[in-house]
Amino acid sequence: MKTEKTTPVFRLSSFVYRLSSFAIFSLFLLAACGDFMEPVKSTPEPTAYEFNYWLINQTYLYEEELKDLPEKGDSIPLLYESLSDRYTRYYPPSKSEAAENQMNTSIVEGDLGMEYLVIYTEGDDHPYPILISRVYADSPAGRAKVPRYGRIISANGISMEGYDSKMVYDSIVAYSADISLTVFFDDSLLQFDLTKETVYAPTVFLDTIEGITFVTIAEFKESTADRENGTFGELRAYLDSTAGVSEPRVLDLRNNPGGLISQCLPAADLFVKEGLLSRRQFVSLTPDGKRTHRSLDVLANPGDPGENGKFLMLANRASASCAEIFIAAAKEQGGIPLAGETTFGKGIGQSQWKTLEGGLAVITNLEFYTPKGNSYHKKGIAPDMDCPEGASRTCALNAVKTLYGNSPKTQSAKMSVERAIKESLLASTKTTIPAKSFDMGGALDSVVHFVNYPYSP
Repeated sequence: MKTEKTTPVFRLSSFVYRLSSFAIFSLFLLAACGDFMEPVKSTPEPTAYEFNYWLINQTYLYEEELKDLPEKGDSIPLLYESLSDRYTRYYPPSKSEAAENQMNTSIVEGDLGMEYLVIYTEGDDHPYPILISRVYADSPAGRAKVPRYGRIISANGISMEGYDSKMVYDSIVAYSADISLTVFFDDSLLQFDLTKETVYAPTVFLDTIEGITFVTIAEFKESTADRENGTFGELRAYLDSTAGVSEPRVLDLRNNPGGLISQCLPAADLFVKEGLLSRRQFVSLTPDGKRTHRSLDVLANPGDPGENGKFLMLANRASASCAEIFIAAAKEQGGIPLAGETTFGKGIGQSQWKTLEGGLAVITNLEFYTPKGNSYHKKGIAPDMDCPEGASRTCALNAVKTLYGNSPKTQSAKMSVERAIKESLLASTKTTIPAKSFDMGGALDSVVHFVNYPYSP
């Protein structure tokens, strides 16, 4: 089959991310081939199975597998399961909208907007182990000003004392729309009456430990606490607000499973002055529905707030896919050292396709390389500074000291609860691969493509 090979160069610009992906793709099709949008009506429509079989054949990266793909059948899930790639998957119409929201946004249905830790500390005079670790500003908890680092004493009148408190609390929150919390904070008991709602969770979080700011990037999503600009917008807002900071900071990407290419690449660009950010090779559709091979180089734009700061990246074996695209760009082109462990090693990406029957196909069709042309798929990206004891914040603090010298430390916490927080934050993180790394994470093309089957007379 004849293929077309081109190597366009793309320079990131913020306006690209404000355009409707559907509009972009529709305009492209209209400009390229008007008949493509209006197939001959006399031609019978394909079955759902036939359409998905055709879509895989035209876009799946691993062409050598296509000869064994069953052309006839009635089970679309079995069609996708016959492929070796674990990231290529299909969501039926009943689940496609939820899957699309999960992949593209940070929506949490029925939530208070809080995260918590369960902490037991020897000598702690607080017998209530549930500690509020984060509060989302735009959420029921945030608007009620529930204090971060408060201890939950009771929920709906039920005591949160003891070792089974986590199970009890989770059950109350799962099955109750209205939650009444009693929180101990700063030697006071505070009462909060909250009603759960759909929350757009932030994906960028800040912690200060030993005088060092840790900027945690949890995922790369296009609609988060910043509805319009997503993770990139959150990170840019933080960097803009701290443009004059000269102290070293840590970019914490541990357990980041990835996300959208349209987010991790501009996020990396915030730290890179010039040059190549990323290189990819991919399979795509021509306007008339034919399979073609392309490549794309993405270049950095100068003048961003993270280009002149002092940074260290922290990653572990669960830092994957789009997180690795970010790490590779910031490491090779931004000169930001990497501490921790070798990353997961997912150097392939997927595009999302709406199917004729209303399902959602997520098909591996991209392969990524670092700015220096290195493949990291199934190998990962090795750190500049290894953490033999695990990719912990303690290791990051030691690496910052090695790179930039001693930094001022914060005053010792006066409350035992705060000491517990510090010990928890500094503890070595056991590397686990979150389920969402495989189910919903990745390096995803943020465009949900709508395509018409190219009928043949």
